[in-house]
Amino acid sequence: MTEEKAREPQERGRERRERILDAAFTTFAERGYRDTAIDDIARGSETSKGGVYFHFPTKEAIFRELMRTTADRLDAKVTRAVADEPDPIAAAAIAIRTVLELFAGHRRMARLLFLDAFGAGRVFHDEVDRLHTRFADRITGYLDRAVADGVIPPLDTRVAGQAWFGALNEIVARWLMAEKPGHLLDAYPTLLALLLRSVGVGEPTVATLLAAGEERG
Repeated sequence: MTEEKAREPQERGRERRERILDAAFTTFAERGYRDTAIDDIARGSETSKGGVYFHFPTKEAIFRELMRTTADRLDAKVTRAVADEPDPIAAAAIAIRTVLELFAGHRRMARLLFLDAFGAGRVFHDEVDRLHTRFADRITGYLDRAVADGVIPPLDTRVAGQAWFGALNEIVARWLMAEKPGHLLDAYPTLLALLLRSVGVGEPTVATLLAAGEERG
């Protein structure tokens, strides 16, 4: 058997796994975790029920994998957005706007990460906590650099990072729960100004970053 032919079953397996995850994402977003059955995911992925179980032993395993891959995609997008920004406070502002932009255009993704995971029960709380910690730590990293550069006064950057992410989380969650949600990015100027001032960023810098955000919009 040639190496190419040996890879064919593996490639088909990867493709089927991706189809299952894509179908699960859509089904969870439409029906919620509790009301989604493996049969629904199998139909959506044009795969047998046995084929789904071959890749994922439980519905819980599918949901956990979706949370991880979705978080990875979000993190990668933020990383690309701030790659060319040397200023840590400007990078933090770009990161927050990038998250809001992404969720504004992908409401289903936001529901999966912010609402459905909590509705799925206690078993997912650790996964949600890891997700929140991951992004709070990213913010903490920006603030650590800003303190080291003398851009902001010394402070407990870990607590500040948690508070920043908590504020962002609340804005997104309220938007998701609203019967008639407005545009998520409308909250960005006020949110950013509050966050920057909370860590001692000067008003000229606040104004500059707000103007930069308006130019992006």
